[in-house]
Amino acid sequence: MMADLEGITVVTVEQAVAAPYASGRLADAGARVIKVERPEGDFARGYDGLVHGESAYFVWLNRGKESIRLDLKDEADAAILARMVASADVFIQNLAPGVAARLGFGAQALRERHPRLIACSISGYGEEGPYRDQKAYDLLVQAESGLCAINGTEEGPARVGVSVCDIAPGMTAFQAILQGLFARERTGQGRAIEVSLYHAMADWMNVPYLQTRYGGKPPARVGLRHPTIAPYGAYACADGRAVLISIQNEREWASLCARVLEMPDLATDPRFRDNSLRVENRPALEEIVAGAFARESREAMIAKLDAARIAYGRLSSLDDLLAHPQNRYLTVQTEAGEIEILAPGAVVAGQSPAVRRVPRLGEHEAALRAEFAPPGSEG
Repeated sequence: MMADLEGITVVTVEQAVAAPYASGRLADAGARVIKVERPEGDFARGYDGLVHGESAYFVWLNRGKESIRLDLKDEADAAILARMVASADVFIQNLAPGVAARLGFGAQALRERHPRLIACSISGYGEEGPYRDQKAYDLLVQAESGLCAINGTEEGPARVGVSVCDIAPGMTAFQAILQGLFARERTGQGRAIEVSLYHAMADWMNVPYLQTRYGGKPPARVGLRHPTIAPYGAYACADGRAVLISIQNEREWASLCARVLEMPDLATDPRFRDNSLRVENRPALEEIVAGAFARESREAMIAKLDAARIAYGRLSSLDDLLAHPQNRYLTVQTEAGEIEILAPGAVVAGQSPAVRRVPRLGEHEAALRAEFAPPGSEG
């Protein structure tokens, strides 16, 4: 079991995806993570019932945590949370804007009481600005941040199919918390961290932002093609299956022409001799490339691409993903038994992931209430 953060206690008042992502990665690293849920539970528990009756979102993000239900409007329950936070190294919350502060758990107040605490607040649009009170969910932020404007086809915008505007702030919070823990080793001081869905995604949007602001060229929606590189996109093969290719430089373009398209003279065609011209003349280029791909089965075309050292990717279905030979897996325990999930992206040499348990609602409540009972109480 990974134990890099052994001895670190994280208390998290969380729901949905962003905060559970951050705290889940801390749990994977060996921290003790106490998940505080509303009395009816994290609403992500009910997003679907497709994993043997449990939610795919919840199973993915909550392994290795302890679960307790607290009603923070109840004085006794709020006092339990206060005692938890007093013993914690990290406090995370993603309640609605202003709620944590009204309940007495705002970052500023907590830092005054507990100078070593790292307090991380995750919101939709941040603590300041005209949109600070606007509700934020993944697809809404995909639209608001401009992500939908660059995703889709010429016919219209589209949603990215996974919750990137929830995952981005979770990743951002995780790295900021780790940075805070490292800094605390040097200074002895904690810090307040503010993360928002909008700002995390805005950071990811810097390339189209810079292209538009300074180049006056907002990227077009081009479906499974690249807006500024050609050829870079999906092509259907003779068997109806598609493969994507990516040409990054003129050497690769010449190799594609000679060894895959079998049209070596195309590399010096005045319409296509550099990337800017290929993008400008994309319709003619696409017709030529698509015609060559349509004459071969996908696996035959992949053999040619391999021989020419051209980058490619199969257009995989979700069934293809289930059986993908590059998959790595992690096993988690649930009430319904063991579940195999796709493993996190980072691998640590010499360490294998441990089997972690996804808690049922309030599973650790009795033990936690006893542990954090008022001094002198018998629990």
